Amino acid sequence: MQNLTDSAVVSALAPTRVAILGAGRGGTALLDLLHQISSIKIIGIADRDHRAPGLQRARDLRIPVSDRAEELIAKHDINLIMDVTGDPQMEHVIRLHRHPETDVLSGTASRVLWELVQHEARLQAELFHAEKMAGIGNFAAGIAHDINNPLQLILGLAENLAEERDLRTIHEQAKDIIEAVKRTSAICQDLTQYARKSAVNGDSQVNLNVRLDEALKIARYAASFHDITVVKRYDAGAVATGNPDELLHVFVNLITNAVHAMNRGGGTLILATDVMDGTVRVRIADTGCGMSSEVASHIFEPFFTTKGPGKGTGLGLYNVKTIVSKMLGTITVDSHEGKGTAISLDFPPPREVPP
Repeated sequence: MQNLTDSAVVSALAPTRVAILGAGRGGTALLDLLHQISSIKIIGIADRDHRAPGLQRARDLRIPVSDRAEELIAKHDINLIMDVTGDPQMEHVIRLHRHPETDVLSGTASRVLWELVQHEARLQAELFHAEKMAGIGNFAAGIAHDINNPLQLILGLAENLAEERDLRTIHEQAKDIIEAVKRTSAICQDLTQYARKSAVNGDSQVNLNVRLDEALKIARYAASFHDITVVKRYDAGAVATGNPDELLHVFVNLITNAVHAMNRGGGTLILATDVMDGTVRVRIADTGCGMSSEVASHIFEPFFTTKGPGKGTGLGLYNVKTIVSKMLGTITVDSHEGKGTAISLDFPPPREVPP
């Protein structure tokens, strides 16, 4: 009886071993979803088309790929075969080569699963955008300040021009007005670009240093940088493959959190990038209040927040982790109460993105 109980426990703890047939849109979506679930191990993916996008995605995830479905189906250690090829002949191939104990998901069940995966992806995108838009409300004070200054300058210059007769002075003041309008327009453009929805398939090679600088500029609208020193330590080769809009949101979120942690007494904000043995690291550190190990262990959970009611959605860091995981990256948190927090994002080397 004890042996049966032990076997049941081992079986419950062992990951479900899955093989995916088809590396088109459906197979790629399954890879992106299943590789994030610790209780599932993807044994391999097969597709006759060497150019199928899911094969490259699998290589990035270090998952075995094959152009022969029969070889993958015949593996004895597979618990579940997921057929998303859409090929009516594949059912016959699976029946010939699979082991009796291997379950199969195909046909109508496979199409339903595909719809569920697509629905989950849409919900994630909407959740990400909703959290971003909720955060823009925190920008109001900074935006008003940055727009009010050039507007006051324009007003003063325009009043002077109403009575000015010297043509040279008029030209000089007109140039000042043009520059003030350009500054105001640039603020609006930055915020419009930040607020837009991210492209669903918008991956490209992203210069992380440039993105950090853009995030720093936007974060100044959301948090007061009074008495805060910004230190940049950039590696010129810091490039990663990902969605530029999503990466911008990640950096804005982390920078804003770091500044908020120092708002009571100022401090130092460090933005750093490094390339080490192919791994690309982004480090955002502050000298603020820090966190206890208990709080740090929960910060990436959805709806967890240490902010007061109405001051946070609890989704910011959850979305950060989701985006970094999608880029095959990892997050490390080093925080000490009263000393500050450093968050490191590690990404794999950039890969070529098809046009």
